[in-house]
Amino acid sequence: MSLLCPTTLSEFDIIFAGGGTTACVAAGRLAAYNPSLKILILEAGEHTLDQAAHIQPFQYVTHLKPTSTTLTCNVGNPSPRLNHRAPIVQCAHCVGGGSSVNFMAYTRAPASDFDDWGADGWESQNLIPLMKKLETYEVQPGGPTHGDNGPIRVSYGGRKAGVWEEFVNIGTTYHKRPYADDTNDLETCNAYSPWAKYISATTGRRSDVAHHYVYNQAHNPNLQIWVGKLVKRVIFEDKRAVGIEFTCDPVSCPDGDRSPSVVRASKLVVVSAGAFGSPAILERSGIGAEGVLKRCGVEQLVNLPGVGENYRDHNACYAPYFAADGTATLDPLWRGEETVVQESLAQWKSNGESFIAQNGFDAKIKWRPDEDELRAMGSAFQIPWKEFFQDRPDKAVAIFAIFVGYASLSSAFPIRNYLCAAYITLYPRSVGSVHIKLGEDGKESLDFTTGFLDDPSDIVPLNFGYKKTREIFRRMPSYRGEVPSRHPCFPEGSAAVCGETSGPVDLNAPDIIYTAEDDEAIDKFHREIIQTSWHSLGTCAMKPESDQGVVDARLSVYGVTNLKVADMSIAPKNVGTNTYSTALLIGEKAALIIAEDLGVCCGSDVTW
Repeated sequence: MSLLCPTTLSEFDIIFAGGGTTACVAAGRLAAYNPSLKILILEAGEHTLDQAAHIQPFQYVTHLKPTSTTLTCNVGNPSPRLNHRAPIVQCAHCVGGGSSVNFMAYTRAPASDFDDWGADGWESQNLIPLMKKLETYEVQPGGPTHGDNGPIRVSYGGRKAGVWEEFVNIGTTYHKRPYADDTNDLETCNAYSPWAKYISATTGRRSDVAHHYVYNQAHNPNLQIWVGKLVKRVIFEDKRAVGIEFTCDPVSCPDGDRSPSVVRASKLVVVSAGAFGSPAILERSGIGAEGVLKRCGVEQLVNLPGVGENYRDHNACYAPYFAADGTATLDPLWRGEETVVQESLAQWKSNGESFIAQNGFDAKIKWRPDEDELRAMGSAFQIPWKEFFQDRPDKAVAIFAIFVGYASLSSAFPIRNYLCAAYITLYPRSVGSVHIKLGEDGKESLDFTTGFLDDPSDIVPLNFGYKKTREIFRRMPSYRGEVPSRHPCFPEGSAAVCGETSGPVDLNAPDIIYTAEDDEAIDKFHREIIQTSWHSLGTCAMKPESDQGVVDARLSVYGVTNLKVADMSIAPKNVGTNTYSTALLIGEKAALIIAEDLGVCCGSDVTW
């Protein structure tokens, strides 16, 4: 594999427009199946090979810094549902995509999510073998739905923080939910469990696709990655995709030549630039809705009004709490306390252990409300419950989790140890869109509508999630109160007023009683702080063309030939999981589809 951009090769068999999770999986598999295939990955970001920020798990928070070049910030249109905020949704900008920068949280969607897609060949029974093929599940080998010999490793990381057991104990007693070792078996939910991670138990390194599908094939000169290359559009002859036009990425190569270059593909072009990049590439190539293209001065090649529509995400909220002195958290590492960092690094280099090999997420519940909780949530949630959740017991409404530390990017935040409640809704009803547009200066940007909270039912489980996780945390032995500036601003004199305290309440203490004014404060709080889960998907949906579909079940773009899309943008509906697992799966499936189309043998005896 060449890490450099050779000047002698101007045509490949297959070109991947984008070097994220799915592209690396599919390209890596195809190169292993047939090393003679000439495969090019064009990536706008930079390399991640053996870089500490990408292989040391605890450093994932550094990618969220304002100065980071490993993420691209996509600014949404201001929304009245968000108190007129313009939400920001980041996406990866480096080799390996989200796998190189994400939180490494291991969850998998219920099998029924894939059956719900209604796409031939994408039924769960066809996908489970691929789920097993891609992973080595080090937590408990031998499970019927988990893999034992795949490139991606899953473990509990290098060290568990003991406080996770407090969260689970309160969950199984106060919250009256059972305990389960594995809620990622494709069907179990509504039980408290430890939270596994995409971290190798042996090395303590992040388990990403760049190192485990692509960089490990350095012996193959036919697999090439060209970094700092921003894909502009697909080149067509008639309606056959024959190449890619690209230029130097202005972030990765600020002094690079901006003039366009073309590289040709003799067999296939695969657009794999994610939920933001893939629809933009298609639209710049003349594939999309007539109105969008006309406003941008792009000649239409194919009328596909579904391009850029169907944007979906998960809604996330985080509420920090003070932790008791002596509670083990990741805060000292994230603050860069020199002694802690050096001692932890020494241990990690020696045996892959310590908090270096941690993400802070140690326990969770994929939560479904019981009858009492449904009543407390009120009538606004009844429609989604009855229409979607009630008869689907494998589908969780939200994830409630404990985060062992608080990765605040503010240097003014008090030097303390923290715990953090995370509550993330998995199937919001609201839908957004992503399209290209031209500004008044003639420069291209994104016309991005998140849709967050547009459906009034979407805020209901968030409001309930705040109350329930607060009750769980205030019963944990390590609890020392709420961080007031990161919680709702309750009226003076309210029983819900937040602040530091000397210890937890009794397990059997009454719940906080919230007044109508308190509920308004919670609602306002969420509209001001709700954020992305970085799980963007759906904008090149795998659906019938008549239903605003963009690709068919073979991932082929409607109306043209030799062009596929393979990334999270093809998901026609949301998935109840952190989307890394689904992106990996799409990559494996894409590799099989492409191999079949090209007549490439993809036997099970392939080794890296």
